Amino acid sequence: MTANQQSRPYQWGLQRTITPRFGARLILNGSGLDFLWDRSGFIGTFTPEQGRQLDNAFPDIIKQLENQVSLGHLDARKQRSITLQHAGFTCEADTLGSHGYLYIAIYPIATLTETLTP
Repeated sequence: MTANQQSRPYQWGLQRTITPRFGARLILNGSGLDFLWDRSGFIGTFTPEQGRQLDNAFPDIIKQLENQVSLGHLDARKQRSITLQHAGFTCEADTLGSHGYLYIAIYPIATLTETLTP
């Protein structure tokens, strides 16, 4: 994953006003998640350092999400949402009652503070 990837015209993942962010639609597969690159994209621009940090944190974030699926906190048949924080990033995840998909938005924790500050 690279933060300099071209954003696709369609914004995948949870729609948020926070930038920069990475959004994706994952497939719920039993207690696991399938990630498809063509169902993901960047909104805004991460700094090179943020991009490296996200590259490193992404596998652990996916593992945490898969753990939430296996515990039943995320269910493909019901709308459920969770928020995780890991390695300087916030990950919001929601099934949106979609019967098989999990939508995510990942953004630097500092971004949320900057967005909310007047």
